[in-house]
Amino acid sequence: MTLSVTVADVHRMTPDVKQFRLVADDHRFEFDPGQHTSVHFEADGEDQERPYTAINAPGTNQLVLTIKRYDDGTGSVYMHDRTPGDEIEIDPVDGNLHLRDPERDALFVATGTGITPLYPMIRQYADEGQGTATLVFGERDQEHLIFRESLDQLRAGTDAVSVEYVLSDADDDAAWNGRTGHVQDHLQESLEGLEDLANVDCYVCGVPEMVLETQDLLEDAGVDGDRVFTEGWEADAADDD
Repeated sequence: MTLSVTVADVHRMTPDVKQFRLVADDHRFEFDPGQHTSVHFEADGEDQERPYTAINAPGTNQLVLTIKRYDDGTGSVYMHDRTPGDEIEIDPVDGNLHLRDPERDALFVATGTGITPLYPMIRQYADEGQGTATLVFGERDQEHLIFRESLDQLRAGTDAVSVEYVLSDADDDAAWNGRTGHVQDHLQESLEGLEDLANVDCYVCGVPEMVLETQDLLEDAGVDGDRVFTEGWEADAADDD
């Protein structure tokens, strides 16, 4: 059963990412930070749906979605064409990515818009966590790092959270003196700050190839495979490529 919501406002975050605030009449959204809804729309005469993460806190009549536009992506193109006042149909919020245990140390690994479920989760950890949390976030360049200001404020406000950015296309950026390459290249360094790898919860989201490679690297390093959480569809997506 879908729910009708209204686009209240639209905010551009980066050249290809917009943030949409959706409001529902007489409905209260209850979910765990990190979970997603699905947007329903019609394309080429067929009903379609695409998943997008709610990045705001639960318990209100609003959902905030952060969506990157892909020229060949029917769902993202549909959403980027929405304007305030438009009505759309969405599913209830659900999904596999949510904080399992705030008393455990946590590692978050994201690339691109894979940060969207991990951002509300690490924000929740900053409020409720009893250990330490590390985020390793990879993007092409500084211009496309979404949530950067909020993440910088988050790590400045608590010693329990660290944030590391990794840029894959920073060769010509003289202003960048941080990590370069791919997030997988820096996992070992990030794991060194965690005391007991067998008892660390790891949350991974991004392009399927990165997710699958990161899962293997984490398990090789001694992380319990049952403690590595993804959306669960990445293997099929990688096989399709």
